[in-house]
Amino acid sequence: MRRAVVRYLVMILISLSVLSTSGCTSFLPSAGPSRAAVVHADPVKIPGLEIIDVTSDLTRDILSRGKKQTFASMFEDCRNGGQRIGPGDVLSIHIWETPPATLFANATQVVASIQPQTGNSPTRIPEQQVSNDGTITVPFAGSVRVAGLTLKQAGNLIHERLKGKANDPQIMVLLDKNVSSTVTVVGEVDHSCLVALTPKCERLLDVLASAGGVKQQVGKLVVQLTRGDKVCAVPLDNVIRDRRENIFVEPGDVVTVLYQPLSFTTLGVANRNAEIEFEAKGITLAQALARSGGVNDNVADAQGVFIFRYELVDAVPWPHKPTMITPDNKVPVIYKINLRDPATLFAAQAFPIKDKDLLYVATAPSVQLVKFLQIIASMTNPIISTTSNVKTISQ
Repeated sequence: MRRAVVRYLVMILISLSVLSTSGCTSFLPSAGPSRAAVVHADPVKIPGLEIIDVTSDLTRDILSRGKKQTFASMFEDCRNGGQRIGPGDVLSIHIWETPPATLFANATQVVASIQPQTGNSPTRIPEQQVSNDGTITVPFAGSVRVAGLTLKQAGNLIHERLKGKANDPQIMVLLDKNVSSTVTVVGEVDHSCLVALTPKCERLLDVLASAGGVKQQVGKLVVQLTRGDKVCAVPLDNVIRDRRENIFVEPGDVVTVLYQPLSFTTLGVANRNAEIEFEAKGITLAQALARSGGVNDNVADAQGVFIFRYELVDAVPWPHKPTMITPDNKVPVIYKINLRDPATLFAAQAFPIKDKDLLYVATAPSVQLVKFLQIIASMTNPIISTTSNVKTISQ
């Protein structure tokens, strides 16, 4: 029996030596590739793969390169009021003159459409629509270009044109129909609409309120502002919390509220394997680990936590020049996280998680060893028991 036991022990030692050889544990149950298999990935099967350790320096560099645009930095403040005169607007003009000499009262027989003033009442020029070239016609002032002006500026311009003709004229320009000073609001709002602007200078949240508010959770929405050739998108939560982001809107702006259900996926021996949604403003690696329930400390390899991602070429300080770039200018990269290093935990508090990231936690090598020993034990125990029984009978 002693010789048989020795033989079995030799078999276990031989098996353990085979187990330690790379790739020889593939027959054992596992949640995915081991840390060694990821770190030493076959360059033929995954060409151009970059593996980078997550550190504080790397995190700072990524954050500085990926600095997000803000409304406050891209767009100007409200200058002369949010309302401007534009083609299609309908204006009416009221003119007061100092008696007794009154130009417009004496000209009624020439301009029949103008109502003469009586006493201190003004002369009212009938409503007229601003032409496609941005002009209106005022008697004795001729064609006046008013597009792009405020009502007050338009009144001042007409006053200058009538100087020396009318007797100390006072001008009031009224906007009877606002067509051009509008903001278009579309997307995840209660009702898409054109919001007419006033001299008040409306802000982003004002026009969203005029559209009936949003239909989805605030944390899942992004506000995109298009102004001319500039386009910028900011999480709605940021606009609400930061007054600087709640900027003034301008005529012609297009405000689009977008629903962005961002998510990352956890696999391996994390305590929760699932696709997990997160807010439009983003989350960090530390938050992602917490939302996945952390790693399973009974079976997880604390040095084998990885993030699989396609990263833009200019988003990362590459240790060496990437050898493979996809048609959309991205590089396959694996970020390696060592949770046994306290410095990594500081980096994890700022390292950004992106949409469609894959967070993978590898199984610890010792777990594979225990599984293998259990298999060997299940094979040898019946034989040892049988040998022991034979010896007992022979005695």
